[in-house]
Amino acid sequence: MAGEIVGSVEMLRRLVAFDTTSRNSNLALIEYVQAYLKGHGIEPKLVPSEDGSKANLFATVGPNVKDGVVLSGHTDVVPVDGQPWDTDPWTLTLKDGKYHGRGTCDMKAFYAVGLAMLPEFKKAPLKRPIHFALSYDEEVGCIGAHALAARMASEVPRPRAIVIGEPTMMTVVHAHKGAQIYITKFTGFEAHSSMTHLGVSAIHFAGEFIHYLNQVQDELEAKAPKDSEFMPAAATFNVGTIMGGTAGNILARECEVLWGYRELPGQPIDGLGKRAIAWLETELLPRMKAKHPAAAIGTVLRSSTPAFSSEGNDEAKTLARTWSGSNTVGSVVYGTEAGIFRKTLGVPTVVCGPGDIAQAHQPNEYLLASQIDACEAFMRRMVEWACRD
Repeated sequence: MAGEIVGSVEMLRRLVAFDTTSRNSNLALIEYVQAYLKGHGIEPKLVPSEDGSKANLFATVGPNVKDGVVLSGHTDVVPVDGQPWDTDPWTLTLKDGKYHGRGTCDMKAFYAVGLAMLPEFKKAPLKRPIHFALSYDEEVGCIGAHALAARMASEVPRPRAIVIGEPTMMTVVHAHKGAQIYITKFTGFEAHSSMTHLGVSAIHFAGEFIHYLNQVQDELEAKAPKDSEFMPAAATFNVGTIMGGTAGNILARECEVLWGYRELPGQPIDGLGKRAIAWLETELLPRMKAKHPAAAIGTVLRSSTPAFSSEGNDEAKTLARTWSGSNTVGSVVYGTEAGIFRKTLGVPTVVCGPGDIAQAHQPNEYLLASQIDACEAFMRRMVEWACRD
């Protein structure tokens, strides 16, 4: 693989072929990128997960000095299970000007283009470095990015800007909501379904909790500012999964609810969670225990993704707008690793990458071929900037 020249489409084809669904290891993809970088004389560094089954990667092209730019992306993708794909999701397929495949849009194309252009980066007389940063498990709560950002903060000279290459159609995003995900386990007491006075249905009380979340949602929507740059304007709740029960004629002993919310920048990310947990402990649990003392409720935090505020990102916005050729700067409601990198490294950050977020997580996920061209143009303007004194 020494000095291999690979076009952007071919690099994307290779990266899509790795099934990096979050439940799987990403090491095969990371090892490929590691070997590719080494073949071009770049020594990447790995930041493994605690169990060693996954790894982040970062690498520097050009002089190891401050004021460079970080190109960041996540390696994992969401499952294709049960989705009606017309093509093999792990084979890049061109149809009507669209490249289909899992991860084409979200979000392997951004760093596929960057890696493919590595020979151009190497040939350029860079005065400022270009850093690659690839993470694991973004799709299940931005788990890997925390350790990656911390290592880079301690080992990489302070960059000038960070670009998170999530799909924005190459426009510049300067803010997004944060996400907090919890798992709440309700423990009741089994009894025959005809003898409801003797037991506690965990499912019934879980239903009451979901009703409470809906009431809080209504309250937040009523108070939401009319001129908000976000749509929806308020923080939003979601119950993702509910699991529990044994049979139709037994009061459910256990029920597990995966729930969470997306909070606005400027608000404490754990505020709504603390409020909901307090309601569970002071309002719902006493009612469950009144029916049977064995009843219990337990809540654990599954993941936390900080919101990304527009404050302090002006320099990155100016640079990214110049490189992208776009005058648009806006906000989104989906989450990214931008808040983690911004907080940990203290560096102006933006989200800007190829693809339409509407295609993310969808069957027949695709990337417009023209977006690869737009991303390459972005990278070339960035390199011109990095070559200036």
